[in-house]
Amino acid sequence: MTLENLIEIDRNLLMWFNGSDSLFLDRLMDMLTWGFTWTPLYIALFYLVVKNNETMSQIVLAMGCAALCIVLASGVTEGIVKPLVGRPRPAMDPYIKYMIHVVDNHRGSGFSFFSAHAANTMSLAVFFSLLVRNRLFNTVMVLWSLLNCWTRLYLGMHYPSDILCGLLWGAISGIISYWVFYKVYFKVSPKINYISSQYTRTGYAIADIDVVMLVMATILVVVTLLSLFVY
Repeated sequence: MTLENLIEIDRNLLMWFNGSDSLFLDRLMDMLTWGFTWTPLYIALFYLVVKNNETMSQIVLAMGCAALCIVLASGVTEGIVKPLVGRPRPAMDPYIKYMIHVVDNHRGSGFSFFSAHAANTMSLAVFFSLLVRNRLFNTVMVLWSLLNCWTRLYLGMHYPSDILCGLLWGAISGIISYWVFYKVYFKVSPKINYISSQYTRTGYAIADIDVVMLVMATILVVVTLLSLFVY
């Protein structure tokens, strides 16, 4: 299979995901892709870390490694790969730009390969999944990342290959960040195995995890209602 064939498959897959005839979905995807929409989730994750760590050094380490996720994911994406590859976003590519469904004429800026949204969200999803170790929480975090990826395809901001490579680098970034956390954590904290139905095996309270998931659900409900009744 030639490079041209792969590019054509990439474009055809994008057309399948891109846009719809629904004004509601246009509004919903536009709001979900906006980083500010997820601010309450980031605050809830911060709350989860603060509530379940006993010392300031533990809290700073966990949040510092979460920040490292973004530095690795976004830094490599925006600072190295995108300028090096220079691939136009689908909505700006002269070859297909007029076939792409765009919302409010927003075509984005910068380059397309690979997706910082995919890399950033997956890096956080992987890091917090390894940190917390709760099956439902892990599933929700990964689905959150994939939802963000869907919005980028729907809005014509990225090709599927941009998303896949972003997800891969995001997962690697999350693993690296957790490895740093793991190596440092037990130098400042005792190694304790939690055996309780009220806590995960890394010591995170199920009740506090439920708060994060409640915040996630609330965001989705509010954004859905706004997409239905506002504008």
